Amino acid sequence: MTHEEVMAMVEEIGLPFAYHHFAEGEGPDPPFVVFLYPRADNFSADGIPYHKQNVLDIELYTDIKNPELETVVETVLERHGIFYGKSEVWIDSEKLYEVLFEMEV
Repeated sequence: MTHEEVMAMVEEIGLPFAYHHFAEGEGPDPPFVVFLYPRADNFSADGIPYHKQNVLDIELYTDIKNPELETVVETVLERHGIFYGKSEVWIDSEKLYEVLFEMEV
């Protein structure tokens, strides 16, 4: 997927979103989404990247546990044929849940 395709897909979630982070002082109230490409997982052949593939993280932030919003994200990903892993942490300093959806695009 191109970056533009990823942005269009994230927009389908229907929440405020930003790449990597919101600018200082411009972050919305939760819930919101942040997405980023933390690394590439390329396949090589003959010493060059034969098949390029980025790891994509979509982070859903909520102030309360919200399974319905998690289902919205899952539905969007599944509609695009994307297999994903899912994990969750509580960020005490921010008083937010982060549900991480990790996939390759």
